[in-house]
Amino acid sequence: MTVRTDLYTKVTLTIIALMLGTLALQPAINPVAVHAQAEAPSLYIEPGITYIPNPDTRSEVPGKLVVDLKTGAAWGFPMIFNIMNKPPVSKPIYLGRYDFAAMEAAKMK
Repeated sequence: MTVRTDLYTKVTLTIIALMLGTLALQPAINPVAVHAQAEAPSLYIEPGITYIPNPDTRSEVPGKLVVDLKTGAAWGFPMIFNIMNKPPVSKPIYLGRYDFAAMEAAKMK
């Protein structure tokens, strides 16, 4: 009985070792592709000029509307007309959020 048990144990352990070796060598044989670029931004920039409410002056200024498609947040970037030699930098004005989930819920009704 000891000869059969010993042979069975050796065969079983050999099969286990071969399967573990296959699992360990698989990444070396077939490596996973690595992507170095960041996730693409999901911003939509409205074409043309939109009038954006300016909370400082309580008037509307021409600018660009930008919507983050992941969160639904809408931002307005007023146009800046520069007199000096430095490039202008437009600061965003938070306009609100689009409720995309409600849009999907209304579509299901």
